[in-house]
Amino acid sequence: MFLYGFYGRAMNTNESIRPFTVAIDQADLDDLQSRLARTRLPEAAPGDNWDYGTPNQYLSEMVVRWQHNFDWRAQEERMNAFPHYLTEIDDQTVHFIHVPSKVANATPLLLVHTYPGSFVDFLDMIGPLTDPVAYGGDEADAFSVVVPSIPGFGFSTPLVDRGWTMARVARTFDKLMRRLGYDSYGTHGSDGGAMVSRELGVLNPEGFLGLHVLQLFSFPSGDPAEFEKFTPEDYAALEHLKWFQSVGGYNAINSTRPQTVAVGISDSPLGQLAWNELFNNFGNGTSLVTPEQILTEVSLYWFTNTSAAAGRYHYEEANAGAEPQLNHARTGVAVFTDDFKTIRPLAERDNTNITHWTTFPKGGHFAALECPADVVTDLRTFFHTT
Repeated sequence: MFLYGFYGRAMNTNESIRPFTVAIDQADLDDLQSRLARTRLPEAAPGDNWDYGTPNQYLSEMVVRWQHNFDWRAQEERMNAFPHYLTEIDDQTVHFIHVPSKVANATPLLLVHTYPGSFVDFLDMIGPLTDPVAYGGDEADAFSVVVPSIPGFGFSTPLVDRGWTMARVARTFDKLMRRLGYDSYGTHGSDGGAMVSRELGVLNPEGFLGLHVLQLFSFPSGDPAEFEKFTPEDYAALEHLKWFQSVGGYNAINSTRPQTVAVGISDSPLGQLAWNELFNNFGNGTSLVTPEQILTEVSLYWFTNTSAAAGRYHYEEANAGAEPQLNHARTGVAVFTDDFKTIRPLAERDNTNITHWTTFPKGGHFAALECPADVVTDLRTFFHTT
């Protein structure tokens, strides 16, 4: 088939790439409504706030919205406004959106989603990235965009075997970009997407233009000398990390017993909603992600039954036995005020070519959902500044 690849050229590929449409069976929508109608909440914790985890008050409000004010078919239409495809890479089905820009010499860009997010993270960014003129920008800022689902997430299913680490995903996505005809590209990501993007930096394949991320997950090694360059902002970031560790129990569960917890999440839409509490509670209640955005993401996990495969990445990373590696590729970081705050001296220890660093006064861990225009602006600045 023919796809529009690097520099807008039509490229012929003999690999199997087939069109895909998001279309959930009506029986699955009816089943969801039936389960929501039979919701049984747990006994409320004292105070019914976020101290113990997802509170009943939040869940009750969201269930009512899910039943009566959420239109999945409208979200499908929004997703299908962009061309979707499936392909097989090393026997694994990979789903992706591919929107080549009409602008000649547009920069190829891979967008890699969060956990517990999905390709939906980037829907509001695709238009401004691929057609900047239509959004009041300059055509020199145009990108050709590829938005894949990480294997095991969304429609990149089923996960065919063990051993899916972020480094393996990076190799798979490099093959995807080459299959689409791109001999040069950059990458962006947050959370799991930031980890995949950094692994691409470590891999640093031929023609790699660099990585732009919202986080670099670099932590103290125990060497007191590492603190000599710390600023007051770095110490504040360390305190924020302590807060996140205090509420990050899902990391420990997914790293040890992901299949066990997935039983409840996969059998109860309410459980799936509660488990995805990070959309609402990351940043200690400062999230700007809307209820509709949350329900879209949670519904996608529910309909695709992917909570087990998605959670296993924590286990695979914890048991991979991989040695830490330096990233020498060109790297840009955008730090949003209510997100995990990358500690620059530690990030520079692990990433030797950080050329861009921006801070934003609004937004958090899911900035592509919360502040998509800011992420787009920063991507233009990083990739179009030599």
